[in-house]
Amino acid sequence: MQSRMMFSDRLLVLLSHVFADSWRLWICYFADSGSAERRMAGTMELLAQSSEARFADYVDALTTVMGRGDRAGPLKDYCVGLLMPGERKSVEPMAAVVAPARVSAKHQSLLHLVGQAAWSDEAVLAKVRELVLPAIEAQGKIEAWIVDDTGFAKKGVHSVGVARQYCGRLGKTDNCQIAVTLSIANHAASLPIAYRLYLPEDWAGDEARRKKVRVPAEVKFRTKPEIALAQIRTALAAGIAPGVLLTDAGYGVDGAFRSGVTASGLAYVVGVQSTLSVWPPGAEPLPPKPWSGRGRPPSRMRRDGEHVPVSAKTLARRLPEEAWRIVPWREGSNEILSSRFAAVRIRPASRDWKVSTPHPLEWLLIEWPEGEKEPTKYWLSTLPEDTPIDVLVDTAKLRWRIERDYEELKSELGLAHFEGRSWRGFHHHATLCIAAYGFLIRERAAIPPSGPPRRQTSRISTRPRPRGAADPTRTAYRKLDRVNPKTTHGRAGSNPLALPVLPSLPSSTTYATTLPRIVVTQ
Repeated sequence: MQSRMMFSDRLLVLLSHVFADSWRLWICYFADSGSAERRMAGTMELLAQSSEARFADYVDALTTVMGRGDRAGPLKDYCVGLLMPGERKSVEPMAAVVAPARVSAKHQSLLHLVGQAAWSDEAVLAKVRELVLPAIEAQGKIEAWIVDDTGFAKKGVHSVGVARQYCGRLGKTDNCQIAVTLSIANHAASLPIAYRLYLPEDWAGDEARRKKVRVPAEVKFRTKPEIALAQIRTALAAGIAPGVLLTDAGYGVDGAFRSGVTASGLAYVVGVQSTLSVWPPGAEPLPPKPWSGRGRPPSRMRRDGEHVPVSAKTLARRLPEEAWRIVPWREGSNEILSSRFAAVRIRPASRDWKVSTPHPLEWLLIEWPEGEKEPTKYWLSTLPEDTPIDVLVDTAKLRWRIERDYEELKSELGLAHFEGRSWRGFHHHATLCIAAYGFLIRERAAIPPSGPPRRQTSRISTRPRPRGAADPTRTAYRKLDRVNPKTTHGRAGSNPLALPVLPSLPSSTTYATTLPRIVVTQ
């Protein structure tokens, strides 16, 4: 009974993850009347009870693909440990959270689950996708597949796959591990569905190191774009709803990767570098030379000293002023995000002297913010020719969701906290982090908005109003104004102080007698 009460207390704190979604709701401390406190405490308790039941059902469903029934308990404890507040989400600190009276035994149980147990990461991720996808699609169809990689800085050299390589999180080349991921996304949510460690070539060929960290024999060296293409093909074979493939220039510059995506039947919007060689609108490589009548007829496209492609940056600088326009793409925390863009139809020129026909026409999307000396970003896209520039920009910018996923997975769920060295442990820990993240996505989707969305464009006249006149966007009685309140919480007085995403875990001995003074506000 006591353990159940403690778990219910933890679910109350776990709910803070759900309410801490910065797009909808956040939890604030607010000094209010005792009756308001009791009402909110009762509401949170009911939410915790229903969330506890959904969490139990969620873990039970995952247990069906874990291979053995006795893994249900450790699986539940590991997920709870990842979801609960804490500075470190490695095995020992999590054991102290979920079983403070028997830390040593729980530590061994969790360590075996993540480092030794032979369950399938692919099967668990597929089950997570099956459970979470309906909640995502309830908010809109899948619009994009996002390929990216994420780095984990390491000080030692013995963890699997560690090498000196570029780490995006650090912004430089350093000692790290790199994982390649594939996520599905719409504008409301996103979920990683594939996760694979990049094993550098020197690691792949070193049998001694492979044996120490138990790299499976079937794992061979693959470049990151090759890993990503394999993930895409697996997802297509599984029948996942397709979307536009999005990725950054690390993958977009690889012509073989772009060709592989097209061959898979997906359209793409991929980042490229300013040095990308392109044929300007209306231009293409010269046809093969006329046959002289001797030998094989020439079949390859060609260039000459005057007929040559240009870089994407050069093309951008040549565009007339009327080619550029300001395009908004989403609402940020304080304002609608927008920038200056141009989109033109071009032919990529990469290695086209080796082919017999020109590369197909594609979109070149260019971002050149006002005030910048030169363009800052470039994308290639195989979206249809009649695609409006607003849609091109909106699709390209949807890649931000994967950055949000990584931020939450690392800072809140401990994706970067694994301290083991093995191949299996690295992937098991990541799979369980994604499973815990999937539960939070389901919970967030179940919470209705607390007020109407903001208008995209104002319906009020933009003419200046007389000095002292009432704000026409507000209600006649300001205390009833929920969409545009004078204070964040819509009451008189100063704004409340926002809590962190993960508030401190309340003591189980004091929680029953001292309820936190909480109010949910928008």
